[in-house]
Order: sequence, then C-alpha cells, then structure tokens
Amino acid sequence: MNVTELNLSDLCEHFSCPERSVSAAVYILLYVCSAAVVLLTVCGNLLIIISVLHFKQLHTPTNMLVLSLAVSDFLVGVILIPSMLIWTIESCWIFKTGACISFWFICIFLTVMSIYNVTLIAVDRYLALSHPFFYTNTISTRMMCTLVYCNWCVCLAYSITFYCFNLSFLNFLTCPGECYFFLNQVWSVIDLVYSFIFPLSVIIILYSRVFLIAKKHATAIRELNNHTRPQTQKITSHSMKSERKAAKVLGILVSVFLACLLPYFIYSLLGSVIKLQAETFQIVIIVSFLNSTINPFIYALFYPWFRRCIKSIVTLQILQANSALISVLT
Repeated sequence: MNVTELNLSDLCEHFSCPERSVSAAVYILLYVCSAAVVLLTVCGNLLIIISVLHFKQLHTPTNMLVLSLAVSDFLVGVILIPSMLIWTIESCWIFKTGACISFWFICIFLTVMSIYNVTLIAVDRYLALSHPFFYTNTISTRMMCTLVYCNWCVCLAYSITFYCFNLSFLNFLTCPGECYFFLNQVWSVIDLVYSFIFPLSVIIILYSRVFLIAKKHATAIRELNNHTRPQTQKITSHSMKSERKAAKVLGILVSVFLACLLPYFIYSLLGSVIKLQAETFQIVIIVSFLNSTINPFIYALFYPWFRRCIKSIVTLQILQANSALISVLT
C-alpha cells in the first residue's frame, strides 16, 4: 500500500475499528468458512509435500520445484491466511505490533518466493521441451534441489534488504487495531519490477514458446500415429504427450497464479492514486493468498499420480514397508 503524504492522525481516524454489525450466526459462519479455507490450504499442500518426499518415483527435477511451491503455499496457509481472515472478520488487528511486523515480512518473503518458484517452473518446462536431450543429461534432481535452496536464500535476502532499506520510510500504523504499512514510491517501483514485471515477462515469454513447441509436438505425434511405428517411436510419442500434458497443467497453474496476484500489484501500483480503502486492500490480499488454496486442486484435477498418492496416504499404505517404491505414475 503506497502513501506519499498522509497524516498519521488522519490515517488513524480513517482506519479506526468500526463496530461489528453482523449477527452472531453470520459471525460464526464466517469463522467456519475461514477454518475450512485454512484446512483445505494446509491439508492440500501437505499432501503434495508428503507425496513428493515419500514416493521415489516422484523425485524428479520438476517435482522439486513443485515441492518448493507447495512448501511456500503450506506456510501461507499456516501463517498468513488465518491472520488475514481474522483481521478481516474482526475489522481489527487483534494481535500485537510485533505480530504485525512479522506478518508483513513473511508476506513479502512468501509472495516473492512463490513468484520465483513459478518462474523457475516456466524455465524448467521450456528447457524440457525445447532441449530435451540437454535437460535429461544435465538437469538432475540434486542440481534442482540446489537451485531451489539458492532461490529461497536469494528471496530471503531480498526480503531482508527490502525491510532494512525501508526502515526510514516504512511506517507501521500504530493506531489501535490496525496493521498497515506504507512504502515510498521509489521502493514501490523497485518491488514492482523485481517481484512482478521481470518474473511475469519471463513467464509469458517462456510459456509462449512452450506452447508453440507443444503444438509442434502434437503435429509430430499425429504424423507418428498415421504410420506403423517401431517401439522406439511409441516411446517417443508417449514422452511427447507426457511433456505436453505437464506443460499444459503447469500453464494452468501459472495462469491461476497470475490471476490471483495481479489485483494485488495493480492495487500496489495505484495505491497512492486511488482512494485508500481498508476493505478493498484486505480483499485483494486474501485473493492473492487463495492461490495457495487452489493449487492442490489443480494437481488433483489433472494429475492421476496425485490422486493415487492421496489414496495411499489416506489409507495409510505409506506406512507399509517399501511403500516409497510403489508406482504412482502408471
């Protein structure tokens, strides 16, 4: 939220906690719905984390990126979504100032982390489809784990730098019951470029090329299907189909991610121009967090292996000996 010249007393008056006007039944219903959202987010991403970590067949470079994204989404569900929903329902920040500072630091870190996870997924899919032999021979699971670790470190370093360089500009609203921060325009632009424009450009460019390559693969598959093929051609055709499906599913994931996050960055960019509205700001933040809830449903809808993993976890088959070697991809 960007503010150039605002008086703190005016802000306190503007953001003063209103009286709660909803009935007790509606109030309870809101908390039940909030608990359901938190539960879906936490459990859904936890299932992805357990699946990728437990089943050896899922230890692939791409799934290390999926795991990283699921971990960041899990943390959003555990830390950020409950705090944000309580704040919205109560119309007041009921926690302490230290919790407010921690909330926004974690929010910035996990948001940037998720964005660059999705960016790396786009790079991964592009390399897998455009340079399949190079990708197979060069990109290992160990290398991808190292890249994921470096990504977390860089995003953490950026978040710390962001805070350190904004301490003189960053004002945590000390009004009773509120938790807003205001950045100067310079750092708003820096954050917009680093956290959105650059990764968004990479994602759009690479996925445009990915779908062009996938289209060529589809044409090649049709040509193979028109002829009697040896076994090697069948394997090639199956591999092409698998890569195209992975690109399609991850493309949907990226599209949903951008749709959820775009309102936040638009509001962030225009925060000093449009009229400051606390309710609008809270809704925009909640929409950006809901992406963490949606992602597991995308996997469940399009990935049969994820549904098989869920069945194995729910039925406790993963507790059996050698369950990590169970085939979940066929």
